[in-house]
Amino acid sequence: MTIRPDPTFYASPKLAMEAPPENFAYTLLLSPDFSKPDALAVIDVRRGSPTFSQVVHTVTMPNKGDEFHHFGWNACSSALSPLSGHAFIERRYLIIPGIRSSRIYIIDTKPDPTQARIHKIIEPEEVFKKTGYSRPHTIHCGPEGIYVSTLGGAGKDGTDGPPGVFIMDCESFEVLGRWEIDRGTQTKHYDFWWNLPRDYMVTSEWALPPQFENGIVPEDLLSNKYGHRLHFWDLSARRNVQTIDLGANHQMALEVRPAHDPIKEYGFVGVVVDTTNLEASIWTWWREGGKFHAEKTATIPPEPAPKEKLPPLLQGFGAVPPLVTDIDLSMDDRFLYVSCWGTGEMRQYDVTDPWKPKLAGSVHIGGIVRRTPHPNGKPYAGGPQMVEISRDGRRVYWTNSLYSTWDDQFYPQGVPGAEVMANVGANGGLELANDYWVSFPEGYRAHQIRLEGGDCSTDSFCYPSA
Repeated sequence: MTIRPDPTFYASPKLAMEAPPENFAYTLLLSPDFSKPDALAVIDVRRGSPTFSQVVHTVTMPNKGDEFHHFGWNACSSALSPLSGHAFIERRYLIIPGIRSSRIYIIDTKPDPTQARIHKIIEPEEVFKKTGYSRPHTIHCGPEGIYVSTLGGAGKDGTDGPPGVFIMDCESFEVLGRWEIDRGTQTKHYDFWWNLPRDYMVTSEWALPPQFENGIVPEDLLSNKYGHRLHFWDLSARRNVQTIDLGANHQMALEVRPAHDPIKEYGFVGVVVDTTNLEASIWTWWREGGKFHAEKTATIPPEPAPKEKLPPLLQGFGAVPPLVTDIDLSMDDRFLYVSCWGTGEMRQYDVTDPWKPKLAGSVHIGGIVRRTPHPNGKPYAGGPQMVEISRDGRRVYWTNSLYSTWDDQFYPQGVPGAEVMANVGANGGLELANDYWVSFPEGYRAHQIRLEGGDCSTDSFCYPSA
């Protein structure tokens, strides 16, 4: 507890953009064969530092088999909410769930990121008992607690009841209980986010645990059995008010990215693959006249490829699908970054007009067939995956691993962990930084990134930009 609001809490997106640049990045490391415990790497991102782009601290967990995936802060700018905030809590702890184990680690980053350590471990039994959920996935810091989305319900295979969202106390880290009062027709889950002053939440769908834990199930994909809907919720009433089906062929609606400025009632979602033509797509959703709407506003085509260069999973298609597996929106709501994990491309769209995205920049690195090396000459396995943007929008970081079993299917040669960064031009455009290349210990893969002091997929704001 502090006697004044944490200086990394910002009332508006514009104020967040004007804040000092990040000094450290936090990156999750996973052991895909479960031979070692997963870990949190702390990376020096201070240009000019003698340890720039190097891992300067590692927190190694005491258990094996957690499979780290997504994580987040205990508190952020949402704590400044005028009605239900906790303005005097600190952005101090990282909440890291194990997607396979359902275990949750609380990591204390004070007094310095290079001294981060385990503060508390929440065992899966507490999650199961208090929520009936399993496979915790996405973390968001809300005004009055920590929200955690899950990919599994109860039971050994996570299919005894639907997955959903539960809440943790933001100071004691006690699991409080499931969030939903009325879920409507929602039966699958993936990502979630909200517009706090407008009082609504948006959630998306990936799959149930038997459809992802052991790898993608081709029969289910071709039968359109993965998620393809968006759900809209009354945030304070905790009930589903509307569901939009994007079409069964639009398989796996993943990250949802609302506009940061709460005065804007729109956002974006990425769809991994259209089963009719292998293209990926970006959809814009918005609220108008009291109703939510969604429209496909950008498509990315597959790239033809010879059978012998494709993994067995794709050889029957003769092409590489883009596989949009992550998207992120800059703090000024101007640029949307789109990870094409299959084709090895990071795309930058100008979304000044959110219904007419315009391609503004692109870099290739990795890819199933392209296998484009980094500008420093080093090979980059996998493709652009989890993407994070600095608050000022000038730096874009990303890693290369999707999910252990899916990595093995699409990139059977392996996906050694790597993290890169691209610089952004004042008017758009991307260029990979030659001097930013993070190597991780052998046997580890790298997934989500968080930036010290907040980033573009962490904070939600309670006040419009002036």
